Amino acid sequence: MKSIKVLGSGCKTCVNTARLIEDKARALGVAVEIEKVTDMAAILGHGVMSTPGVVVDGKLVHAGGLPRPEAVEAWLTV
Repeated sequence: MKSIKVLGSGCKTCVNTARLIEDKARALGVAVEIEKVTDMAAILGHGVMSTPGVVVDGKLVHAGGLPRPEAVEAWLTV
């Protein structure tokens, strides 16, 4: 199971990022645990200055804007 954190304030783009990851994981048959992190200190602790940020298995893979579907697929299949 992949552990994924979506870092952000809960804005529309952050919600859409979490939904995109959930949808891609379901389509690929990949088990994921998604945690939405809204605490600014925790977000900054990951080095994210622009949200949403995405952390997969402890590694920051994205920051700022909605990720491309191809990128999400790559994170889930590695």
